This record gives sequence, C-alpha cells and structure tokens, in this order.
Amino acid sequence: MVLRIRISPGKRCADEEDICHNRWHPELKPIAEISPGDEVTIETRDALDGRIKNTPGADDVASIDASVVHPLTGPISVRSAKPGDLLVVKILDGGPISDFGYTFVARGFGFLREVFDRPYKVRWELGRYYASSPELPGVRIPAAPFPGVIGVAPSREILTRSRSREEAIALKGGLVLPPDPRGAVPSREPIASEGLRTLPPRENGGNLDVRNLAPGSEIFFPVFVDGALLSVGDMHYAQGDGEVSVTAIEMAGYVRLSVTLIREGARRYNIKRPIYRPSPQADSYRDYICVAGLNLESGEDATSAARDALLNMIDFLESRGYDRYKAYILFSIAGFLRLSQVVDVPVYTVSACIPREVFIDASID
Repeated sequence: MVLRIRISPGKRCADEEDICHNRWHPELKPIAEISPGDEVTIETRDALDGRIKNTPGADDVASIDASVVHPLTGPISVRSAKPGDLLVVKILDGGPISDFGYTFVARGFGFLREVFDRPYKVRWELGRYYASSPELPGVRIPAAPFPGVIGVAPSREILTRSRSREEAIALKGGLVLPPDPRGAVPSREPIASEGLRTLPPRENGGNLDVRNLAPGSEIFFPVFVDGALLSVGDMHYAQGDGEVSVTAIEMAGYVRLSVTLIREGARRYNIKRPIYRPSPQADSYRDYICVAGLNLESGEDATSAARDALLNMIDFLESRGYDRYKAYILFSIAGFLRLSQVVDVPVYTVSACIPREVFIDASID
C-alpha cells in the first residue's frame, strides 16, 4: 500500500488534531495504520507551525511561543508491531512543499545563547536543488532534506523516567521545557498535562536533528508500545552538524518512507536507542576550511572546545565581511562541528569546518 497524509495549507496543528500533535505520549490515537513493507508520504508543518513569516525583520521571532514546537504529523500505527520489536524506517525521498524557508536566532536558545541574545532571521528561497537568501547574497546551499523530528511513542515507563530526569536537570539550572498544557496538541487530558515536549531527543527518537537522515538512510527504532506509533515533523532543507543557532533551514515539507519490522529485534540485540545507517546524500561537500577549537582553560571539556572552535570560526567569517549573526546562522545551516580527539589530556580538539562550495561569489581562504 502507498499512502499519502496531507496537511491543510494555512491551518495550524490545533486546527487538525486528527492528524497533528506536539507532545509525546503513549496514549496518542493513531491517524492511520500501515503494514510492514508499506510506503507512506507524510506532509509536515514547519517547526514553528506557520508563525515565522516571509517578511524582513525578526518581530515574529521575538514573539515566538515555544509551547507550539514541534507540530508532528502522526502517529501512524504499524500493524502487528509490539514492544521489543525493532521498527526499520527507510527514508526514500523528501523536500519542500512551498518555496519559503527560514533560519533564526532566538533569545535564550542556541549553543551560544549568552553571546547571541537578540532575535535575528534569515529568509530562504527554496529551489529543487539549492536555497538562496536575500540576507546572505553570494551563498548557495545544496538541498539535503531530512526530518529533524522522527520517532515512535514512548512507553509509560519512559514518560515517567523522562520527566524525573528532566526535573532533576532543571533543579541543577539546566534549560528544560517541562510538560505544559498550554499550546498542547492534543488538548485533551491526560496528554496535555503529561505529554513530553518535543525539543529534546529521547529513547524513542524525536528531535534527533541528524542531517544524515536524508534520503537513502535507514533508522532502527526500538518499539515501546503496540503499533509503534510513528510520527514525523520539523523538515529541514539543509542543516550543519550542530544546528548551533537552534534552527536549520526550516520548512514545511514532505518525506516519503517505508517501514519493516524485525521481530523481537530490540530485545534480541539489546537496542535501547535509535540506530541508523547514514544517507550518502548528506555528505556532498568536499572542500572545507576548518578551525581547531581547544579547551585551554578547563580539563577534558568537549563543550568548551566546541565553543572555542565555533567562536573562532565566527571571528574568521567576520574578517571575511560577514556580520556575526549571519556567520552564526551560516554555520548552523552549513557548518560542521567534529570531535577530532579526546585523548590528549587535558585538552580536547573540536574542529569547526565550513564548506567553501557554499560561497559562490567570494573566496573564503
């Protein structure tokens, strides 16, 4: 069977609760059922549910309501899937369903959120093969579409465990979005009050933001509830490794995928997290320039090394004429943070790399 699940242009997730949700919960009602071996094409809303507009300025970013992130299409039940099985999802195709995309910096979010603390937005014109932007002239980004969010429903045990550990992180001062019925879809209880927010990835997958999940990839999800309950959303036209500004090139889009099952696969092979085979499409760049980041002031600290790499890359791009916010966004959608070594104690090396191919009107060297 080949199924297509369509969204209604101009409507938001709350207008279509029968096919959309923005919380993870084991009691979500399936919107469709497919069998192992079937293909399905799923249309998805953008990550902010239509609230970011194709207009200059960042007023819409400044007024973001984080309670609506991310509108997911689903869940889809897979016939005969049981807890302990392994759901195999093959990404076959994907792309935009409009010609508008966006990337932004939002106050309070992002890897360098204490440095980049004001709203900023870049708009993208999405073509079949490349994206370009009036805010970043001379830059062209190849299409490498993938779902930022893809996952199965958590079990009741995972729901409880996730809430407990995220509450503990919040008590230590960590940035956590706790369950909140405001903006929740579905709005019915107990899902609205209990449902897990979609920002962090968890055992069930979710907001993995792995750019390698482009067409040609395979993802293996442990099944935690009957039917698996697969959901997809947050389609990206392209993204760097790190998604450092908190966004990729965000878009409303579609993904075509197929599903199969490995009976008792998760239990038999002791798989407790999603595992995947990367897409060959995602690694189209061949020519990079890189900065070595080092944690010179703290011992064995990969986060500090990554920050050092990124800040020095932004300095480098600024010296080539890019505004610092534009440089931050450019790295978020095309750059790569790579862990280079973790053995030369006490200093680790993280490389921040930018592909030279994205610069069509300038020399970056």
